[in-house]
Amino acid sequence: MIKKPLIKLEDVWKTYHLGENVLNVLQGVNLEINKGEFVTIIGPSGSGKSTMMNQVGILDTPSRGKVYFEGKDISQLTESDLAQLRGKKIGFIFQQFNLIPTLTAIENVTLPTIFQNVPEKERIAKAKKLLSSVGLGDRIDHKPNELSGGQQQRVAIARALINDPEIILADEPTGNLDSISGRQVMDMLTSFHSNEKKTIILVTHDMHLVEYSEKTVFLKDGKVVSIKKNHKQH
Repeated sequence: MIKKPLIKLEDVWKTYHLGENVLNVLQGVNLEINKGEFVTIIGPSGSGKSTMMNQVGILDTPSRGKVYFEGKDISQLTESDLAQLRGKKIGFIFQQFNLIPTLTAIENVTLPTIFQNVPEKERIAKAKKLLSSVGLGDRIDHKPNELSGGQQQRVAIARALINDPEIILADEPTGNLDSISGRQVMDMLTSFHSNEKKTIILVTHDMHLVEYSEKTVFLKDGKVVSIKKNHKQH
């Protein structure tokens, strides 16, 4: 039996109409991401990376073309189905951390489980375990403004993992961090890939991060210009 890719983009276009102008942000993108791969999507500012991330993360639908998730055409799913799919299958990590400032670390981490109806006792136990695994077992009651940038990103990683997603989608996860914190974050993602067989999709403009992944997708002017297999250094 031929294995279906986990995510497949087939001739995907994303077009915006700005008054009389037509802006093609993605132009005929084809991409397959297989279960357990570590893929970097890289390109300069304005290359369409964020728009591509929204397609890969099923946050948006294409203007033309098809996006398949586990063999299903996402255009056939309701918004409620898509939200459930994202909640269960994809953990998102953002450059800006996106933590809620009024909540403690443990409250931020447990938040996605509330929408999946996980019992309170179970979600608190899981969040404590995850925060310990990212080195923040003694910071669970701290709010974001009491944590460094690197610590906030680690809270965000724990939050991304709380529903045990198959895919971790990281958008410039080291962009707001110093080099040491950035390396720690990348080492964590590498560990989740190697040890827990997670599918990692990293969106970045930083060429230094390419060496962590197995496959690099180069994006320019909304088009995939090349896809290269890497020999991982880490």
